[in-house]
Amino acid sequence: MTAYPTLQMLINGEWTGTGGAGTMAVVNPATGGVIGHCPKAGPADLDAALKAADDAFPGWSRTAGADRHTILRRAADLLRERALEIAAVVTAEMGKPRAQAIGEITGSADVIDFLAEEAKRRGGRLIPTRGTGLIAQMVTHEPIGPAVLLTPWNFPINLPAKKIAGALAAGCTAILKPAENTPASAQLLVQCFVDAGVPRGVLNLVHGDPGPIAEHLIASPVTRKVSFTGSTAVGKHLGALAASHMKRFTPELGGHAPVIVSKHADLARAVAMCAATKFRNAGQVCVSPTRFLVAREIYDSFVADFAAAASKLKVGDPGADEAVDMGPLAHARRISAMEQVVADTGGNRGEVVTGGSVIASSGFFFQPTVIANPAPDSRFMTEEPFGPIAGIVPFENIEDAVGIANSLRYGLAAYAFSGDLDEAHWLGRSLRAGMVGINQLIVSSPETPFGGIGDSGFGSEGGEEGYLAFTDTKLVMLAKAGG
Repeated sequence: MTAYPTLQMLINGEWTGTGGAGTMAVVNPATGGVIGHCPKAGPADLDAALKAADDAFPGWSRTAGADRHTILRRAADLLRERALEIAAVVTAEMGKPRAQAIGEITGSADVIDFLAEEAKRRGGRLIPTRGTGLIAQMVTHEPIGPAVLLTPWNFPINLPAKKIAGALAAGCTAILKPAENTPASAQLLVQCFVDAGVPRGVLNLVHGDPGPIAEHLIASPVTRKVSFTGSTAVGKHLGALAASHMKRFTPELGGHAPVIVSKHADLARAVAMCAATKFRNAGQVCVSPTRFLVAREIYDSFVADFAAAASKLKVGDPGADEAVDMGPLAHARRISAMEQVVADTGGNRGEVVTGGSVIASSGFFFQPTVIANPAPDSRFMTEEPFGPIAGIVPFENIEDAVGIANSLRYGLAAYAFSGDLDEAHWLGRSLRAGMVGINQLIVSSPETPFGGIGDSGFGSEGGEEGYLAFTDTKLVMLAKAGG
């Protein structure tokens, strides 16, 4: 692979390889070996980043939208030019197969492009006045201020790119704190923005222990917006902290996406799409299709074909073999979580049809796993597995399937397959989620909002919402000066 970079933080336009809280090791999850050491930010580092973002905000917020657009577009082009180099680092840090890593990077550049365009488009609106006393009623979207961006490891380029591009396009400055096990991926992304001409202090990068860093940054009076992607439990904690300081907060949290497969579905197409998508990124995707609710008439065939497809997937170190379909889990804790899910099966609590075991190696590998008819109160059916485990449940009628799909407090993504047009439209209306895919499993594009409801969070990133999330709405009512 490309040589693993020397890890650094970016504070007020200066790269530094030392942090006030020491260093932390970065581990390749496919080999278990240490590939680098990362500086950890201490309170003084965080205060310096906050001051940099605060000092840079007045100038950046007054920068013309067209000029912000030019810089962000250049960053997107640099990201594309460096895709192969960055993909090798993504693969080493979190085990994503090379083709998937490249797809994530080029897709992230498209997201940056779209949000850059919003910087040129978003001028506000005029509202017609009532009567003759008012001259104009103008609504504008003002940059909210310095933003704290907290991102996980499963999409180490895409998730930071969405947040950075939304914040900078809107005229905000930002401090990015990426996941501790994917620091180099974030560093290479930030380098693209720096090389594109983002002024010093506008974008800062810090590494280290997530809890203390998040609490320090959120509590600061400098911070005006917090954007977090991660688990529901952590999101609730950070949301409460942000609320106590009256900070705007956008959480994109966990999911447990249902997939309804109607008797009217194209069975072969549904199986092929579901099996391929479920095990993408080893199932470590918040919108991953997970609970498969299948009409009784086609249930046995779906289980058999899905399990056969899962068992044929090639699992291994994607850094050593580009033909690998599925890489490792991110760390040893994910292996333990998968084992707990599988342990809660057997008897009338579900049957493991294929997989279900750790793959012996120095890395963190788990077999692609299919559980038939997991119990309604099982760990699998009630907790987000966030790994390569699928559960398949039969249903008698479509209303029952929707009831099961909507039974959890998660509401990020939901899917359905049906060849009946009326049924497809009804499913789209009836499924309770922030994003619903019908006859396809893609619910994200640069132009569309990405976000959930319930325990999956609120607000959206991507699309025009990804820009507006970093703004305050202002109304200016202009009246005649005289009588």
